[in-house]
Amino acid sequence: MTQAADNERIALRLADIQGNILNAYGKQGFPKGRAIFLHVDNGKKGREFLEEFYDRVTTAVRWKSDNPYAPKAETSASERPPVTLNFAFTFNGLVALGVPIKTLSMMPAEFLQGMRARAPILGDTLPDGALDRWDEVWKHEAQAGSDKAVHIMALLNSNMDPATGEPVPEMEELTNLIRNHCNDGGVRILTGHGVGEADYQDMSARLIQDAETGQFKPVPLEHFGFVDGISDPVFEGQFLPANEEERKVGNGKFTGELKTQEEVENPDNWAPLATGEFLLGYPDEAKEMPPAALPNLFSTNGTFMAYRKLEENVESFHEYIDNTVPEFAKVYGIADQDEARATLFAKFSGRWQDGVPLALAPTYADWITFNEQHQDDVTRRPLLSRFIYGDDKDGAACPASSHTRRVHPRDMLGPGDASGTILVNRRRILRRGLPYDATKDGKRERGIVMLICCSSLERQFEFVQQQWINYGMDSNAGNDTCPMLGVRQDDKLKFVIPNDPEGEGAPYICSNLPQFVETKGGAYFFVPSMTSLRMIAIGMIDPT
Repeated sequence: MTQAADNERIALRLADIQGNILNAYGKQGFPKGRAIFLHVDNGKKGREFLEEFYDRVTTAVRWKSDNPYAPKAETSASERPPVTLNFAFTFNGLVALGVPIKTLSMMPAEFLQGMRARAPILGDTLPDGALDRWDEVWKHEAQAGSDKAVHIMALLNSNMDPATGEPVPEMEELTNLIRNHCNDGGVRILTGHGVGEADYQDMSARLIQDAETGQFKPVPLEHFGFVDGISDPVFEGQFLPANEEERKVGNGKFTGELKTQEEVENPDNWAPLATGEFLLGYPDEAKEMPPAALPNLFSTNGTFMAYRKLEENVESFHEYIDNTVPEFAKVYGIADQDEARATLFAKFSGRWQDGVPLALAPTYADWITFNEQHQDDVTRRPLLSRFIYGDDKDGAACPASSHTRRVHPRDMLGPGDASGTILVNRRRILRRGLPYDATKDGKRERGIVMLICCSSLERQFEFVQQQWINYGMDSNAGNDTCPMLGVRQDDKLKFVIPNDPEGEGAPYICSNLPQFVETKGGAYFFVPSMTSLRMIAIGMIDPT
């Protein structure tokens, strides 16, 4: 790490950072993923396993890419590999691998306790019996000393064969290398992933097939039908300067006056977020060093990750929308049912299904016009993050309780224009992951695997999950939860859609909301730097 003065840039040692922290692989030509979960029976064998695969671990060094929106690469960048590999560890996994207790005792409390133990905080105990429905692989995380607890997560991402839509052969080759090493004993692959039979959690971008060529192409859609992964926080050192100047607008932090759209689009009003919000060993937005374990080499350039498998009840969601559209159309005065359905979808999400924010296109007609004016995806994509809510305080355009507005309130949590942004800047998270889709014996399970990276699981991920998704006070919604991801204690929870921005009259109230998304498992992981990973592998960590 190069520590910089206030007026200097932080330069990251990309070769020391695991690549899946800085890079969303799914957006960079790796639409296929696998998460393999391992239990360490013998610490020495576990360390040998890590040494065996250390040289295959993918770092954050930027590759050359044909994707025009991909981060610019260094001139000396290597070619992109066909498959990536990254490792992360639970607290119990670090214990099993022999990391000194003095080092482990300095880890944050939420990481020590684990996700399952903190399920009440996250809302994962709802609806009744929810924990009993977690995948088998995750049912033992709160049991001290369990021989079925997850210790290591090996994450693989790969390109695919467009002719078949399947991963490239190198994905299976690397999977088999891990399997073969586990056959020697000391490290076991844990099974039990929903309705599937594989010894890994499969992940895949949704695919479309060209009717003429038969070729498959990945599309950035989750199973409800919304474009996903549109924006991510931009922090210092994440991109080369030229890239950062463009990407920070809308995705960094507010630094100027933001009362008009022209001011929003002015790069001088934006700055990248502090590196320490996402990587350990750097100052955060409070100009403090995030709590981390000693020695510094063990923590620096690492981060924490929340792995969450979220099942989407697609049929229930579309059935609710279909049943609600006729009445909603009457209240809003929309004659065309397709327009009403698209509008209702957008009100739930805060964005139209293709990602255009309601803040920029409040009505169906505005949405059509926006897309007509911005057809080039390279120039259109950055626009999808360049907005604020200051001119929509009552939520007439974008409901204050909609999903997008809840998870990133932007300028709406303070008493004046942009005055709530300091709080929001401390709650940002990096979102990684891919959808999944499995069928067995006629039972189909669909959802998304979320990989959430941040320096403080409690202050960032858990706060967003508990306060903004599952409570409604900051959204002026009382006890009502997020209409898409929120848990439901009973059928009395609702979602209020204020008046149409071009109309008059009472709001429309969506009542008796089912729970559309349910957690099926997960855990908290430490993602070490390459230096730290080597220290773990050779068993050489001195906390003094």
